[in-house]
Amino acid sequence: MRARSWTHRAGAVRTLRTVACLALLAGAAAAPPPCAYEDRPATVVPPDDGRWTVLDTVFRLPGDWRPPDLVAARRAGFADDRFVRAVMVPDLRALREAAAAAGHSLALWSAFRSYDYQRRTFAYWVERDGRRAALRTSARPGHSEHQLGTAVDLGTTGGPAPWDQRDWADTPAGAWVAANAWRFGFVMSYPEHARDKTCYAYEPWHWRWVGRALAAQIHADTRTPREVLWEVDHELPQRDAP
Repeated sequence: MRARSWTHRAGAVRTLRTVACLALLAGAAAAPPPCAYEDRPATVVPPDDGRWTVLDTVFRLPGDWRPPDLVAARRAGFADDRFVRAVMVPDLRALREAAAAAGHSLALWSAFRSYDYQRRTFAYWVERDGRRAALRTSARPGHSEHQLGTAVDLGTTGGPAPWDQRDWADTPAGAWVAANAWRFGFVMSYPEHARDKTCYAYEPWHWRWVGRALAAQIHADTRTPREVLWEVDHELPQRDAP
């Protein structure tokens, strides 16, 4: 999503991961609600963690919700003090290093955004492009995956903002990320030609960390991350209530 310029015991974590995979393999028929501009409370999945929470134009987080383990992105090797979740740092570092080894230097354009930061970001795009256009690519406050601390906007070091390019996925770095990010636990939240399923326009720079096991399942699936996470969202709270 464009920018402006869990803690459970180890056993519970393993159980949640297993249930997530079972939910995917089960192929539940339930689908997320149609994209609409609503403000239903989001279910934080896992509880107090949120890495698999469905956030879109329908569901939103409270204004005071923050992930539990924010650290500077420098821990993942980026020259950037913006925050990401500590739990994703090893995979984010591995992604950056693998891209560099393949000849692609990745830049971080956005990471964690608080509710208030997103409010200002959305207001900026409304002022610049108008509300109708802003709603296509910028989330209203509380609705942004960036508030989860597990979504990042990536670009090419030294290049223009990825959203100012025709299609960042057509650049060497963007193409490499599109082909390989899933191996490090990241999925493209808003793939091309899927706005009716994702609720937002195509964003090849917006990558959300869901963990390697679930990312591999999503990569092998024909559905969008939102559709798959909806299944996880509804399976986990029922089977692993705190």
